Amino acid sequence: MYTSENIKRRNPIGSSAARDQSLQQPQDDHHHSNSQNRASDPYGQNPLKPAFQQQQHQQAGGGGGGYGHRDHYQFGYAPPRKEYSANKYIRFYQENDYILIPTLLTLVSFWTRFRDIKSSDIVVWDEFGSYYIKGEFYFDVHPPLGKMLVGLSGALAGYDGSFGFDSGAKYPDIGFGFMRIFNAFFGAIMVPLAYWTSQELRMSQTACVFAAVLVLFDNAYVTISRFILLDSMLLAATCFVFFCLTRFRNERYDPFSLDWWLWLAMTGVAIGLVSSIKWVGLFVTALVGLNTIEELWDLFGDLSIPKTTYIKHWVARAACLIALPFSVYVASFALHFAILRNSGPGDAQMSSLFQASLNGNDFRSNPLYVAYGSKVSIKNTGYGGGLLHSHVQTFPEGSGQQQVTCYHHKDNNNNWIIKHAKSEEVPEDTGSPLILRDGNLVRLGHEQTNRSLHSHRIKAPVTSAQWEVSGYGDDSTNDANDEWIIEVVDENSHHPKDGQLRSLSTTFRLRHRILGCLLTAENVNLPQWGFRQIEVTCDTRNRTNSPHSIWNVEQHWNDKLPAGEGNLYKSKFWKDFWHLNVAMMTSNNALIPDPDKEDVLASNPSQWPLLAVGLRMCGWGDDTIKFYLLGNPIAWWGGTFSLGVFALTVFYYIIRRQRKFQDVSPMEWEHFLAAGKLLVGGWFLHYIPFCVMGRVTYLHHYFPALYFSLLLFSLMIDHFVNRPGVSSKVRNAVWAVAFAAVTFTFFFFWDVTYGIRGPAAETMTSRQWRGAWNIIDDHKPNTFI
Repeated sequence: MYTSENIKRRNPIGSSAARDQSLQQPQDDHHHSNSQNRASDPYGQNPLKPAFQQQQHQQAGGGGGGYGHRDHYQFGYAPPRKEYSANKYIRFYQENDYILIPTLLTLVSFWTRFRDIKSSDIVVWDEFGSYYIKGEFYFDVHPPLGKMLVGLSGALAGYDGSFGFDSGAKYPDIGFGFMRIFNAFFGAIMVPLAYWTSQELRMSQTACVFAAVLVLFDNAYVTISRFILLDSMLLAATCFVFFCLTRFRNERYDPFSLDWWLWLAMTGVAIGLVSSIKWVGLFVTALVGLNTIEELWDLFGDLSIPKTTYIKHWVARAACLIALPFSVYVASFALHFAILRNSGPGDAQMSSLFQASLNGNDFRSNPLYVAYGSKVSIKNTGYGGGLLHSHVQTFPEGSGQQQVTCYHHKDNNNNWIIKHAKSEEVPEDTGSPLILRDGNLVRLGHEQTNRSLHSHRIKAPVTSAQWEVSGYGDDSTNDANDEWIIEVVDENSHHPKDGQLRSLSTTFRLRHRILGCLLTAENVNLPQWGFRQIEVTCDTRNRTNSPHSIWNVEQHWNDKLPAGEGNLYKSKFWKDFWHLNVAMMTSNNALIPDPDKEDVLASNPSQWPLLAVGLRMCGWGDDTIKFYLLGNPIAWWGGTFSLGVFALTVFYYIIRRQRKFQDVSPMEWEHFLAAGKLLVGGWFLHYIPFCVMGRVTYLHHYFPALYFSLLLFSLMIDHFVNRPGVSSKVRNAVWAVAFAAVTFTFFFFWDVTYGIRGPAAETMTSRQWRGAWNIIDDHKPNTFI
């Protein structure tokens, strides 16, 4: 067993004097320690003492200058006193560097993102801009905030929404340059956010600048920011969330103060914004959530905190990090619905009642009552439900009969004729259509193929516990398995619930007469042979309250019936909100690679960290200005390398500390570990999900994760060059090499970022650093590292 003298001898900074000497590093570090306060701290030498106890001790005794104040470091010592030059110009810089440095970085960022932004006058990659201009309802797999901002830029540019934004099409005079600058602004503000975030992570000033330069001179970030895409907004919002999180963490020792509330609320607002642009924003939301759990766990172990105060911490975080972001997210959809009041291409994704409320929709002229002989389209009422659909393709296994699915786009294959069942006696034609009621027996004939809606005791292709639903027979060839019973469920209008079937407003079930099962569509996607459409089954579980087993008539044609009431229909916001979100999720799940087609733009997540691939953003003709989405290799490789270095460094320190060697002070260790955990956690949460999800992936999906690895790159250099024994000359040389390498590489790949003119083979051979990059040769990269 070691005695206290053994431990003291083996701890190179065990005494307060030695520890202070180790912390007195040059001006560029975090720096001098408050030796008088540290010498009085009996726990200062114990790296195993819980952090919150050290914090309580120092707060009670005044050690470290106070943890709750914005201007004091949280690591147990005050920042160094700044010495100013006698030269008035240098002194002015020293006094105002906190403004001058981020301002200069921001101006350079604007220059890199804005310069020559109209050089290519064609639609590059997935540029868009017509949404919201005409107020026509559309559907997209992403939340609406980002596209609303693009629509705002179009409105400010005077664009009237008439251009189709077909990829490769030449832009007319629609102010596309302003729209690109509007998007590029979001890419530009990533740079000052990186600088300020690095400050909150307690990096040295040089490291803060280097972190900003890594973002500033990353070729991929510059390229993606210069076009009318959602990615620059997503990246800026992700950076803003992380900045707010780090800023709030540095207020945690002054809970419930004005600044504490401000930055907690700002974090919540930022989460709402990033989640309203793309659901990828949920990954940084998860980072905030994990950090919150850790904080609440630490507070739970602080026995000095009253129970009421601890509950207040929970309530404050629930209000600001759950309720507030959700309110922002919901508000974006409320604005979405308020702006898009005209019928458009995305109508079919919404409920029938919502569609009927849109201007220009012809559902209002539907005959009100549904009768035998009516032609109808039938909509599933489940969230994200589609239209009952069939086509000539057959099931590749099972019955081999005609496929029946649910489909979210309007075409004639959604139309069905309501016919009398063969097992019933057809009443004489009196000239008046026979209105359908609860309990009526019907047969549904597909208009385009004349097949009948059919089910039988054959397992469904995906949900094999249920029966298959198919198209079978015709008017002359059919059987009792084509017959369905109407079960009226509810009436969503001012009309009485009298059991009559009305278009749009009456909901009903279709129960198979022989099997007793219910026609159901549960948002399960069929394989590629079914065009990724929704599987329709006959559900034997008799779940009469399931919305996926409930339907309504959407479009209705019957010349023998009068038109309906135009002002009858109105949908509820919350139902529309959930319906649209489920439809987005269902469509996202359908974005998987097609094994029968080669997507030359897609890539594997394993190819991203070491930049094994790039991406051609437009046509590659010799007379076209060509853009190749490729990161700064030094920045990407350095960021990926720093992930492994951080893990090895932490492992090394843990082993050393267990053996009572203290290479870093307790507070410096806590700082290094806390900052590293946030950055590695951010990278992990933004990268790993793409490795396990089945959807098609592209290089730009790595960009949020990249941001965290770039900041970690700067943190690791900062940590090592500020170790005791590293001279200022070595430190300055390392930083000089790092800055020069990143800057040189950015300019070396200048044409990749700002456009390759002429044949790529003539000018870009020297830029082909990796064989898998298809800058010159038109091939799909196949390397995974």
